[in-house]
Amino acid sequence: MKPGIHPDYHPVVFRDRSTGEDFLTRSTVSSERTVEWTDGRTYPLVLVDISSGSHPYWTGRQRVLDSAGQVEKFRRRYGRRAQG
Repeated sequence: MKPGIHPDYHPVVFRDRSTGEDFLTRSTVSSERTVEWTDGRTYPLVLVDISSGSHPYWTGRQRVLDSAGQVEKFRRRYGRRAQG
């Protein structure tokens, strides 16, 4: 690699906000927050909203969100189809 043109690539701990799960990986992202890892070293901590530990696709738990009543709105507009 050419020196001086690449961003700093270093170990970082990512924490899923919804599950609290932590994982250590390498990244170019930086953070003011730090956390002590199991090896005794301190690493930058980056909080993420969703990861493989909380994503419905990977966990197998699908959530149906209908906060705006979209299903009822659809049924009022188009009605229910008759079975048969």
